[in-house]
Amino acid sequence: MTERQENWLIENGRIIDPRQNVDRVGRVLLREGLIAAIDPNDGDLPPGYRRVDAEGWIVAPGLVDLATELGEPGREEDETIESGTLAALRGGYTSIACAANTDPPIDTATAVEFVRQKAARADRCRVYVIGCVSKGRAGEELAEIGSLVEAGAIALSDSPRPLSNTALLRRALEYCLMFDKPILDRPEVTSLTRGGVMHEGKMQLVLALAPMPAEAEDLATSRDLRLLETTGGKLHLSSISTAGSVELVSRSKGRGTQVTVGIRLGNLCYNDEQLRSFDSNFKVNPPLRSQEHLDACLAAVADGTIDVITSGHQPKSLEKKMQELDAAPFGMSTLDTTLAQMITHLIEPGKLSWKRAIECLSCAPADVLGITAGSLAVGQPADLILIDPTAEWTVDRGQLHSRSSNTPLLGQALRGRVQMAWVGGRRKFSAENAQGTPGNY
Repeated sequence: MTERQENWLIENGRIIDPRQNVDRVGRVLLREGLIAAIDPNDGDLPPGYRRVDAEGWIVAPGLVDLATELGEPGREEDETIESGTLAALRGGYTSIACAANTDPPIDTATAVEFVRQKAARADRCRVYVIGCVSKGRAGEELAEIGSLVEAGAIALSDSPRPLSNTALLRRALEYCLMFDKPILDRPEVTSLTRGGVMHEGKMQLVLALAPMPAEAEDLATSRDLRLLETTGGKLHLSSISTAGSVELVSRSKGRGTQVTVGIRLGNLCYNDEQLRSFDSNFKVNPPLRSQEHLDACLAAVADGTIDVITSGHQPKSLEKKMQELDAAPFGMSTLDTTLAQMITHLIEPGKLSWKRAIECLSCAPADVLGITAGSLAVGQPADLILIDPTAEWTVDRGQLHSRSSNTPLLGQALRGRVQMAWVGGRRKFSAENAQGTPGNY
């Protein structure tokens, strides 16, 4: 369907924009692909605009995700750019950053361009590209960072593989200063976790599974922060999960270190007790920690020590996940369900406010990437979503748009669904069109 640029008036919705400290019922005017006005006068309305009554719904900036695994090229059995961007859009994400762990990895300008072209053809949400820090993600030699940035890489990371080579990470932090690009690292000392399946602790002993100690993350977090303080680079610690990391980050930020920190939603909703089921969909890395660690991380999100909440989208085919825990790969498919799970498990129980949740899912990740997103300010691109916070639905494979359904939420009831999504002022999705194909509806 051919897209047309249209003007829209969204009325009666609860507008939440943490960047502008806005949380009120009002009207939003979209004109020529931009946010034209909040609470416009009737005399400012353009001719021929389309009206949406959003009473009872939330009007929010489109969500932004960091290091989303899109599978293509190389792991199309898990995900493709087509399926991943559809799942993202249905889940409320108008911007995502494609992780570099494709096969081959995104360590050349050609690889960056491939993802950008495929995403443009899919034409759903905005797709930014993360390039590798090291050639082949091998952790030995710096990738051609200059050519990656020139080709359009928005950040550099070997994630989910940690940057274990300390000398390499230091050089990368120094080198990326000239490009003003962040490095995303998932802190882990892999020699302490090799062969591990779950968080080391009482539950791990009961289940007799191989351990992944919290110290493996704490030690790497300490190293990364020390290197950042030395080099003055731009560093985002993705996917922290321990109370020790929270304490280290809090102290470092107190010293003025310009570090940003993320956590996967799963590490805020599940603890290691979930592994009692031996469900391989709970096998993730970083692992689900004990309740003590979960509580510390949730408090850190609330007080701003942790900046970003990511989906942690790691789709894996049914064949890969239908194995014993020791053999099954890490990962959970989450793009379709992150927002609803956030509403159900964190917002409705009062553990996190709507304003803080939107900040962590939209404004803060946009700031990490340095992109123009995460705001409903006048003049900003009209990337926004309408959320029905009370809509109830049961997760089943037929409602998931990711190619993989490796989620422990199957069969569970959630609250909250995206009803409409705009990207650049074009309505890309309406709940009335279940397939979410590009165009206006």
